[in-house]
Amino acid sequence: MSNHSPVGVGLIGAGNISDQYLRSLTSFPDLRVHIVGDLDTGRARAQADKHGVPRSGTAADVLAHDEVGIVVNLTIPAAHADVSSRALAAGKHVWSEKPLAIDRDSARSVLDQAAAAGLRVGVAPDTVLGPAVQTARRALARGDIGRPLSAQTVMQYAGPDAWHPSPEFLFAKGAGPLFDMGPYYITTLLNLFGPAERVAAVGSTGRMVRTIRTGDRAGTRFDVTVPTHVSALIQFAAGGISQSVFSFDSPLTRVGVVEITGTEGTMVLPDPNHFSGDVKITRGSLAGDGGDPVWQTVPSADVAAGRGLGVLDMARALRAGRPHIATGDLAYHALDILTSIDESVTTGEYVRLSSSLDDIPYVDESISAFEATL
Repeated sequence: MSNHSPVGVGLIGAGNISDQYLRSLTSFPDLRVHIVGDLDTGRARAQADKHGVPRSGTAADVLAHDEVGIVVNLTIPAAHADVSSRALAAGKHVWSEKPLAIDRDSARSVLDQAAAAGLRVGVAPDTVLGPAVQTARRALARGDIGRPLSAQTVMQYAGPDAWHPSPEFLFAKGAGPLFDMGPYYITTLLNLFGPAERVAAVGSTGRMVRTIRTGDRAGTRFDVTVPTHVSALIQFAAGGISQSVFSFDSPLTRVGVVEITGTEGTMVLPDPNHFSGDVKITRGSLAGDGGDPVWQTVPSADVAAGRGLGVLDMARALRAGRPHIATGDLAYHALDILTSIDESVTTGEYVRLSSSLDDIPYVDESISAFEATL
């Protein structure tokens, strides 16, 4: 592969999320999407045709493609580790949708395999590479709200059985609100507070049986095998703490709530499931009397981005010989937190984490995703 040509990409998994990835990946000049693969080859062909990708086929066809340097793994969570391992065995770098795996052992095995082969693993969410989280990180580093003390996050709604045509996997091991949506919030907190040390949590399952409410399979009932409401506490190594709600049981929708409180102010971030939006800071009311707060919007770089930004960063990092940002190690620490929260729900005890995390690089906001650099 020439250092002066786009990095070749192959995509495995042509489900719901693939549209968002393919829109971005096919628009970045530094990437070239060669093939889409899926168990359902008709679906793979439809997505390839829709987004102007020249070939489609099975997962094996993607892995055998000589011009594919990075495999984008968009399979269901239970298949993430196996598909990533197969891609690494084929000599490909891997970008995986979150989570990295559904348990620590299989996640560690993927990372060890990559290290032994001299290959890279990147993992969603790459929303943390967008201007919202990057702006918040820089504001915290400047001391805009003093020393960060605590955070609270909320993600609650009635659940994906209301809108997803095949939602069963979202209520099975490796998903639920904690593992499905938790990575966005947890990875954001790791970018802002650094590594975590221990967690505590409680959880419940509102309904043991759910009904698909949309699409051709509307009316189909299925079993729920994971907690659908989790309340979690996280203690970070640098001293900060957070409290989070993850729920598929709430008729009242409140999503995207991320608030960081420091010694001199509170910062509010946009939904971590999105790349951009205003970051705002308040230091209270002008009179200091508990009245309406005065808000200041933090200046942000005008950076267009979408799903696949992490793939682009990994491709550019490979060519430049630098670390990429959304690494497997970051994803492993996030998975360790999620798994520990799940264990705390079961045991009713604090769980101390088995992993830590190095400093996370910042995004170079001077280079556009739509600029050809390779």
